Amino acid sequence: MKTHWGDLRVSDAHIHFFSHQFFSLLASQQQGLTVEGIGRTLGWQMPAEDAGDLGGAWVAELDRHGVAKAALIASLPGDEGSVETAVAGNADRFWGMFMVNPLLPGVGDKVVDGLRRGHLRVPCLFPAMLRYSLHDHAVTQLLEKLAGTADPVVFVHCGVLSVGVRKKLGLASPFDLRFSNPIDVHALALRYPTIRFILPHFGAGYFREALMVADMCPNVYLDTSSSNAWVKYEGLTLESVFRRALQVVGPKRLLFGTDSSFFPRGWNKAVFDAQEAALRAVGVGPEDAAAIFGGNLEALLGKR
Repeated sequence: MKTHWGDLRVSDAHIHFFSHQFFSLLASQQQGLTVEGIGRTLGWQMPAEDAGDLGGAWVAELDRHGVAKAALIASLPGDEGSVETAVAGNADRFWGMFMVNPLLPGVGDKVVDGLRRGHLRVPCLFPAMLRYSLHDHAVTQLLEKLAGTADPVVFVHCGVLSVGVRKKLGLASPFDLRFSNPIDVHALALRYPTIRFILPHFGAGYFREALMVADMCPNVYLDTSSSNAWVKYEGLTLESVFRRALQVVGPKRLLFGTDSSFFPRGWNKAVFDAQEAALRAVGVGPEDAAAIFGGNLEALLGKR
């Protein structure tokens, strides 16, 4: 992709794969709601039932913008098969990430089985959404299983959690911010040094805490995705966020992401443009820009 620093290989660490199964799972949460009705309400393009078709649409979208690879996230437990299908058909373009609920019986074995099949790469924990503590024994049981796999990585959503699609559809979002503090990751990152932990959205409102954990734990990475609207809570700008993150964490553990999700919008280039401008403003050089915009992600997830 052409950037301020010349041609860079850009890879996106954070794209939600809103499959037909994802919308079916949403529809099941409200009587009378259908996938077609969701499309009409949102004004979005509903995907075909074959997740491979949506995978192909994302390949075309990445090609259109000059994006090399992307991490696709199955955004509800039970939709990991959709991402697995998309990755299986385009293994050179995607990594598979998938939300899991550690409280469910047998989830650790299911995660390990998925990883061993080869098209799922990173389990994702959303403790505030599913209302559990990262200190729960079920979480450590899952991480024990994960630690026994090759090059383990886990994604942990902390901070503010607002799911726009749920609001627009009138679905309840009984999330619990008590379980959102990145400080809870500290003990886990120390206990499992072979596992790399990704904290998205710079901690999403817990920026100070995310920086502290990443400063103390070299196996903690920050993803830069989303509009980062949480900056209003701390009186920060995206430029100042990048400056502080670079000072504390350095350029090698920042993972560029957009938080793209639905069609017809597709890949959210506005997020890329804002981050490019912020990094340019703080004086990032071409080597560090190449690392942040893709090199770090490919080094982290490309080992297997």
